[in-house]
Amino acid sequence: MQSTRTLPPVHNAKPTLDPGTRRGFILTGLTLFGLLVGWIFQDLKWLSVAGYTLAFLTGGIPAAKEALTELIHERKLDVDLLMVLAALGAASIGEARDGAILLFLFSLSNTLQDWAMGRTKRAIEALMDLNPDGATVRRGGAVSWMKLEDIQPGDVLIIKPGERIAADARLIAGQTSVDESPITGESLPIDKQHGSPLFSGTVNLNGSIEAEVIKPAGESTLAKLIELVEKAEHEKSPTETLAEKWESPYATVVLISVPVVFAVLHYMFGLSVGDAWYRAMTFMVVASPCAVVISTPAVMLSAMAASARAGVLFKSSAALEVLGRVKTIALDKTGTLTHGKMRLTDAQHLSGNEEDNWKGIYALETHSEHPVAVAVVHHVQEMKISSALKLENIEAVPGYGIQGKQGNKTFWAGTRKMAERMGVTLSPDQEARLTGWENQGKSTIIYGTDQQVQVILGIADTLRDDARAMVHELTKLGVNTVMLTGDRKGVAQEIARQVGLTDYRAELLPEHKLDVIKSLPAPNAHVGDGVNDAPALNAASIGISLASGTDIAMESADVVLMNGDLTRLSSAVRLARKANQTVIFNLTFAFAIIVVVGILSIFGKVPLPLGVVAHEGGTVFVVFMGLRLLGERLKTH
Repeated sequence: MQSTRTLPPVHNAKPTLDPGTRRGFILTGLTLFGLLVGWIFQDLKWLSVAGYTLAFLTGGIPAAKEALTELIHERKLDVDLLMVLAALGAASIGEARDGAILLFLFSLSNTLQDWAMGRTKRAIEALMDLNPDGATVRRGGAVSWMKLEDIQPGDVLIIKPGERIAADARLIAGQTSVDESPITGESLPIDKQHGSPLFSGTVNLNGSIEAEVIKPAGESTLAKLIELVEKAEHEKSPTETLAEKWESPYATVVLISVPVVFAVLHYMFGLSVGDAWYRAMTFMVVASPCAVVISTPAVMLSAMAASARAGVLFKSSAALEVLGRVKTIALDKTGTLTHGKMRLTDAQHLSGNEEDNWKGIYALETHSEHPVAVAVVHHVQEMKISSALKLENIEAVPGYGIQGKQGNKTFWAGTRKMAERMGVTLSPDQEARLTGWENQGKSTIIYGTDQQVQVILGIADTLRDDARAMVHELTKLGVNTVMLTGDRKGVAQEIARQVGLTDYRAELLPEHKLDVIKSLPAPNAHVGDGVNDAPALNAASIGISLASGTDIAMESADVVLMNGDLTRLSSAVRLARKANQTVIFNLTFAFAIIVVVGILSIFGKVPLPLGVVAHEGGTVFVVFMGLRLLGERLKTH
């Protein structure tokens, strides 16, 4: 029996050390070993020298190599060079032990940083491992195992329980539940029936199924997600960019300040050469900006990984930073606050048998492609009505509705104009009911036979279940919300009332939406899902799109809600704010260490080993402060 080829869900995978981090731990261990040998066997000079030499080689050469590479190729002075120079400076005045301690702690700090940041990056890049190598495919009657890149639209995937779905597809045989958590962050299995969409990278849980491939592997939902994640890793927030921009000039200033500190202490305050030089070396270590530089990326990468796990994809850390400062969010109505599809919401049967009425309505509306008619047909299909009435001469009446014949009897459906055309006078109650529905933003259909009204129907684009909760949560966070729509004012007013909004703009063309976005206080955000939302998404400080929307909207957006759950937007705002607060705390802490310990080192109150502990400890501390966000869970409401 052929074994099932599966890939376990990413969140269950055990983290492993990458080769670089493993090498870092080995070199750190050797540096510690050399330090201990040199320290313990001080009476055996040759052994002590050998120990310290090992510590300097294993702890200093990797840092020196990286620093010189930066200096030669990038023309940038790296912090690593300051650490190596400080260690050599300590050794030059007979303090090899302190220099070895510096290199050990520096090596340990860098290795812990690499490990911590590696955890964060692995959490993001685990998406890359969601694609299986291939799948069992039926093509032209033949069944075989195919590599992922060979699978084409039209192929039929044969998917067993536990297998990962290899390409975006449509279910054509069988039924099952699917774990979509790697893509959407949705923790509950999603039931799939005939015709249901299946996303690449998700897991078939409990039924053998067949699915027709609808997109090549390179254009699948997972492929786009991976592309966005890879791009996001290289996009930096303004704070990150600023820190990196000033790292080299700052390090240069620190390096230049060392002889200045030495000269002041030796020539003005009369300290010995050795003492003044020792304090200058300690100052150089403490003043190095390691913690400042790592403060922001540690936080941003962790927050982006946590949000991606929950189905909220930030395309860059800049988007995360901006979302944390947003005060106003513009929400598109259609497809964002509403489902974006017409649904039958009301039906009042006035005469005749209800089932016969539905059969007649179904017989007529199946011949129309109007969205209102499609909604009615879908509703009747869900009712599982046994069959439609057999009508003849079915024809559309442009501007009025549709009609058909059964013998001498005319069946019709349409607007008030259609009723008038058929010689029907609506009663005051019927008029009032239709007007009431229309005032709520609903479209109406009248169904009848000859001069008799049988049924009146109300059809509308209904509100998402989570829309009101999302607006409520954003309001609690102090975020102003405004709804934008091209619909008429009455429809907009009703939707705004249902969702709990007081500010809305109606009857807007795409260019008008653009003007509204530009007029909102910055930074602002816009949430949309359609082609006509793309300009506004681009114009906003940050654009947010639903993955259920159009490809162009997802491309234009800075943030994508992969599972279409609106309540995760407010959770993402909370996470972004927490990330910004953590960055501010980290930077404040890092600069405080530099100022306080730097001053104390000049006055001889901080020996070199303690200065190294303060510097490297501070660096590791801010990294782990950022790593805390990796455990954040975005809540739904």
